[in-house]
Amino acid sequence: MKYLQTEAIMGDNDSSDDAIPSTQRVELRLAELEQQLAKLGSDAPESERVQLELDCGYALLELNRFDESWALARALFDRALEIAEWQQAVEACDIMFQSDKPESIPALAQGIWIGVTFPIDPELTVAMLQHLIDETPDKSDGAAVAAAVANYIVDIRANDASRENLLFFTNQLLGQVARRHSQVEEQDIFDFWVQQLELDNPEKFLPRLATVLDVLVAGQWWYDKDLLRQQIPD
Repeated sequence: MKYLQTEAIMGDNDSSDDAIPSTQRVELRLAELEQQLAKLGSDAPESERVQLELDCGYALLELNRFDESWALARALFDRALEIAEWQQAVEACDIMFQSDKPESIPALAQGIWIGVTFPIDPELTVAMLQHLIDETPDKSDGAAVAAAVANYIVDIRANDASRENLLFFTNQLLGQVARRHSQVEEQDIFDFWVQQLELDNPEKFLPRLATVLDVLVAGQWWYDKDLLRQQIPD
């Protein structure tokens, strides 16, 4: 999977050297991306340029160059919104979150709202929600709501090629949250827990997620949500 952190959820413990990119390999990759950017003509689509720069941002993260990755991603976020490239905007928020800056949590919330609102790659939306779960205290209902939304997004968006793996992942994620939240282990207790928290009703858990995001951004949204809603594809 491209975006998801699967080790803790699915037991992916591959520890081979190939699984850990060396610093030199990442630096070479970054240099190649910068060369590709330099070769782009002035008539190249803006989305192509933004994607290459996002790839640079992820490389900078791997190199722990967090000041640079944050600055790059913050600028790319605005550019992605201008050209209505919603997935690229969320990727920029993903980079900002992983850059470990004071505004990383608000950046995560900005990206989650777009990732849930617009029909982007469901794996990326789930990855953003996984970040939120990881940042949420064990006993908080916020993690449960985020896990329920992740499962719902996969159910309504995933195509046949990715659906089975993603549903397995989000079901495992929800089970993990249930154990953290209420020490739930048995299936019948899990079913009761889901019903009690109304995690089987999107009309309940989606507004609750919106409330969580509002708290995280502290009223400082980087865009007008009402204007963006007008651009949701039919």
